[in-house]
Amino acid sequence: MKFFSTFLCLLVSAISFGQKLQLNDSAYFETRGVNVFVFNSQYNGMFFDEKTAGIELIQHGVRTATGGAIRLQNTPEQWDLVPAMVDRKVDRQKNSVEVTLRYDEFAFTSRINVTPKDNGVEINVYLDKPLPAKLEGKAGFNLEFLPTAYFEKSYLADGKAGSFPLYPASSTIIQNADNKIPQFAGHNTFDDRGRNEFIVPEPLATGKTIVLAPEDAERLVTIQSADAPLMLFDGRNLAQNGWFIVRSLLPAGKTGKVLTWYLEPNAIPNWKRKPMIAFSQVGYQPAQDKVSVIELDKNDAPLPTASLFQLTANGTPVEKLKDEIKPWGQYLRYNYVQFDFSTVKEPGLYFIQYGDQKTNVFTIGQEIYKDSWHPTLDVWFPVQMDHMQVNEAYRVWHGVPFLDDALQAPVNHQHFDGYRMGPVTDTKYKSYERIPGLAVGGWFDAGDFDIQTGSHNSAILSFVDAWEKLKLTRDETYIDQATRYVDIHRPDGKPDLLQQIEHGSLNLVAQVKNIGHPVRGIVVPNLHQYHHLGDASTETDNLPYNPALKPYQSDGRTSGTKDDRWAFTNRNSFLDYHTAAALAAAYRALKGYNDTLSRQCLGYARQLWNEDARQPAGNDTGFLAAFRRNTQIAAALQLFISTKEEQYATSFKEMIFPTLDRSLQFGMTVALQAIPYMDTDYQNRMRAYVVKFKAMSDEYNRQNPYGVPMTARGWGGNSAIINWAISCYYAHNFFPDLIGREYVYKGLNYIFGCHPYHNLSFVSAVGTRSKRVTYGNNRADFSYIAGGVVPGLLVLHPDFPENKEDWPFLWGENEVVIDICASYIFLSAAVNDWNQ
Repeated sequence: MKFFSTFLCLLVSAISFGQKLQLNDSAYFETRGVNVFVFNSQYNGMFFDEKTAGIELIQHGVRTATGGAIRLQNTPEQWDLVPAMVDRKVDRQKNSVEVTLRYDEFAFTSRINVTPKDNGVEINVYLDKPLPAKLEGKAGFNLEFLPTAYFEKSYLADGKAGSFPLYPASSTIIQNADNKIPQFAGHNTFDDRGRNEFIVPEPLATGKTIVLAPEDAERLVTIQSADAPLMLFDGRNLAQNGWFIVRSLLPAGKTGKVLTWYLEPNAIPNWKRKPMIAFSQVGYQPAQDKVSVIELDKNDAPLPTASLFQLTANGTPVEKLKDEIKPWGQYLRYNYVQFDFSTVKEPGLYFIQYGDQKTNVFTIGQEIYKDSWHPTLDVWFPVQMDHMQVNEAYRVWHGVPFLDDALQAPVNHQHFDGYRMGPVTDTKYKSYERIPGLAVGGWFDAGDFDIQTGSHNSAILSFVDAWEKLKLTRDETYIDQATRYVDIHRPDGKPDLLQQIEHGSLNLVAQVKNIGHPVRGIVVPNLHQYHHLGDASTETDNLPYNPALKPYQSDGRTSGTKDDRWAFTNRNSFLDYHTAAALAAAYRALKGYNDTLSRQCLGYARQLWNEDARQPAGNDTGFLAAFRRNTQIAAALQLFISTKEEQYATSFKEMIFPTLDRSLQFGMTVALQAIPYMDTDYQNRMRAYVVKFKAMSDEYNRQNPYGVPMTARGWGGNSAIINWAISCYYAHNFFPDLIGREYVYKGLNYIFGCHPYHNLSFVSAVGTRSKRVTYGNNRADFSYIAGGVVPGLLVLHPDFPENKEDWPFLWGENEVVIDICASYIFLSAAVNDWNQ
């Protein structure tokens, strides 16, 4: 074994010989095939550890390590405390990056310096003051490695071999929680039965040298510690989204340089990323433009041509077009060329070939969009239905959840996931008092099980647009509100879209009726519930809380268990207006279908408008002020369409053009939606804004090779691209001489696979190859829910686009939410409607 270990170490050295990392112009360390980021992205103060911060490793085109920082747990979970970056210094003369980190909770400051050494980097940790006593044995340097990058691979710890487990299998122990480092805002991971203990994973291995994946040149990493031992942990023992973690504890009672690591990620000599041929997995209509975007490593010389092959009935490929590619240039870290095959219009099956790379087969045909929205309406939205049991054939997605909704959230409380309460409740209810009537309707907002009112409003507005403008009468779902039962793929004689509008509106009406106004949202009180994966009906005991009972007692109707979701009830104008817009629109769709609910929708929409309209915006500034104006405009328009009362039209026209002058992006869709209901003077004025909108849209062709409004935020940009394409759809309908259909097709092509990083459709089960691993409530199964639309590309600062298909737990890339899915249904069905 000793000889074998020595041989492997020599092999490692031979493979990585010649690798030299240098600090590049983008302030990260780079060599051919390897990048080392040093806090180019910081930990998030709201969501804490998003696995996109600290020291990170990109190895042969894949981000395989993250979170290099001083952490206070062996295997930190998302909501465990994270350090704030106080300072980041890039020293180009010394070829180094140094960051200062601080935990205010413990008045603990450290410095991490990273500089190239040999074929890797040296990481040094400095303390100006000794480690606080409370952190002795707890504070250490961690670096986290993506589990899917190391599944079915091995490691060496001081020459002793081991294998990375496919499923968490290492040992754990139970410790008393009295000295546990608290999680966010004092919350902890204790269960609701009050057990004062917590789980601690034992290390998989320890040593002074750990080699990861010595058999795989693309994933090979060597870590050596000059001081404290290295420990290899499996974070998945505590949380399914945990990573493999290499860790060294910081010593007690020392200052100065207290820890040194040498990190050597292997770099394959002359490595080049394979070309990625991006195209629409749904295919193309014969007459539309058809442009493939080919993503190239910056060290790759473009080929002169690409080819389009048609696949015949007997499986023989026939070359239909061979043409020159068009260089576009560099975007982020890659170079791009384009292959235009618009001249091919014959319906059939095709694939693209560029050098040795071939795509999968796609369709050119007239009806390619006919079914593209069906999975989202047929499957994804039914699965998200709160307060209902949802069945699909032999499968039960979940039982009836949250029949215990809801308690008044306590005042002066900062919650997780952005929820908070101020010093008053803005209701007649006291903290923890039960609010009746909320256990009805609504959708789970995303991959977790809370109700987000703003998302509901957006979804309902999109649904009403689809109902009124496209007449989507598809019926594939049985929905019975009386028995709280949903059965997928079982028609019930009622349009599914109307039933979904009804379901969302029921919860909004319940909020205004029982609380007096819409609320920020309804969410579980404890982190151990929020982490819940599985059947939503098991997240609470489904019995309303009764303070007269002892904890875990029940009289069969109520219980003494305070696990009921909380309603966060602080009032704000933009949410009132947004809800008024949604309810005013729902009134029209539900009229003649559920007249009682329809009347309630309009009545409460009027009430919210009358209570808030024409009031000063208060302290709202920036985005909040813009959002308030936009929701007020939307409410005015929807109320005018529903009532034909001139007061609402007057308000709308007073606000819309100043809003467009501030931002075309924020106001264009609603401004275009208003055209059929306004006079000719309004349409004439809108023409000038559409000219500006076209110029703005054309600028995207110069910003990126896809010609769409891509973003580089902490959340993928698919929602903005879909909303832009919807604006283009309306602009084309009213001003076809200014905006052609190709603007709309560009947006859909991007969603369906013509985007960076990979060419999968961002809509699960739509297109030949689509997202099969997403952040839904079944993410622990590394699966998806058909029809879900993921956020898309996350651009890790400064230049790395990413959308992982093998790891569902990055919500900024893969979490599916209701508003984007509803707007996608409208866009996809609208494009299909052009062909009816």
